[in-house]
Order: sequence, then C-alpha cells, then structure tokens
Amino acid sequence: MDLLIDSFISAILLLKSLDAGVCAIVLVSLKVSSSSTLIASLIGIPAGFAIAFKEFRGKRMMITILNTLLALPTVVIGLFVYAFVSRRGIFGPLDLLYTQKAIVIGQVILIMPIVTTFTIAAISRIDERYRKSAMTLGATTLQTAGVVFREARFGIMAAVIASFGRVIAEVGISMMLGGNAKGFTRTMTTAMALEYDKGEFVLAVALGLVLLTISFGVNLFFNYLQGRTRV
Repeated sequence: MDLLIDSFISAILLLKSLDAGVCAIVLVSLKVSSSSTLIASLIGIPAGFAIAFKEFRGKRMMITILNTLLALPTVVIGLFVYAFVSRRGIFGPLDLLYTQKAIVIGQVILIMPIVTTFTIAAISRIDERYRKSAMTLGATTLQTAGVVFREARFGIMAAVIASFGRVIAEVGISMMLGGNAKGFTRTMTTAMALEYDKGEFVLAVALGLVLLTISFGVNLFFNYLQGRTRV
C-alpha cells in the first residue's frame, strides 16, 4: 500500500513539472488515436448509414459479421497487419512497420466495426416517420439522410467517443506494430507496460492518471454538448 501511495504522490509531482518525456508520450498517443478515430469515422459512419438505409441480400449476415468483429482481439489484428507490412509482406517496401502509420492502420481495423455497428443501431432507433415525412415533402436521399443524422447524432457521437476510448487505451496493436520506440511510437499504454516490466511505477501511474483525465474530459465535453443542444 505504501508503494502505491508513494508512486501516486511522485506521479502527481511528475505531472506538475510537465516532464518532457511524459508530454512526448501523451502527444504520440493523442496523435495516433485521433487519426485512427477520424479515419474510422469517415469510413464507418457512411457505411453504417448505407447498411441501415438500404435493404439488400445478406444484410443480416453483414450485421452479424460486424457484431462478431467487435470482439476481435487486438493481438489478432496486430498479427494480421504485421503479415502485410513486414519486410516479407505485400506492403513491405513501404517501410510501414514500427511507425505511427502502422499503428493507425491496426487501430482503424479495430474500431471501424464499432463506429459502423453503433451508427446502424443509432439510425435503427429513429422513428421511420421522420424518413417517410422527409421523402413525402420532396427531400432528396441526401437531405433525408441529413434529417436522420440530426436525430441520431448523439448515438453517432457516442460511437465515435467509444471508439476513441478503445484505441487510446489499447496496447496490443501499438506494441506489435509500433515497437514502443521512445519519442516516436511509444504511447501511454505501451510506456505503462514497459515501466511495469521494469518495476518502475511512477511513470506508469502518471500516464494512467493522464489517460483517465483525457477519457473523463472527452465524455464531459460530450455530455455538455448533449445537454446544451437539448436546452
């Protein structure tokens, strides 16, 4: 217990000093996680709209596959992407392995099913009368989608936030594809794992506090927007 308390106090002092090493790790995490979340959202939200709006053969199977991919282990994704970006892989000549780009690729694969599935769920909960009323009034397909998006925006925003929280806290993909290179691909979670292996808990606790603060801040901002819009 004394070790935990001492580590916590030392971690607070480390954060208070704005240690350059800690700031570099946090910036890498934010950069990689934000990039992967943005890319996954740009792909997943339109895909979710298309799947929810249209009736086609195999729709149920596609949704089942997406739901299954929600439980896909990060290690499996790491191995899959590693096989493609390693020197022997198809994309080996691009030198993507052990770079931030490789981490982003793996994380996009991880969270794209989350964004798509949650978008489908958010749209499916919208009363069908909104869509029919818009089409009856002469709205185009794009305008109708805009009406539905407005009604489902909080569910879609929640999907994006959940995806961001998933990638900023994951460790398997970042470790396997990034290599945990200091100042380049070392994220908060990989740094915490490294410090734990070394038996040094101060930096791990400090980064854990930063991670929790970021997650809390993002969710607080989302709740603020939600409450402000409803008012």
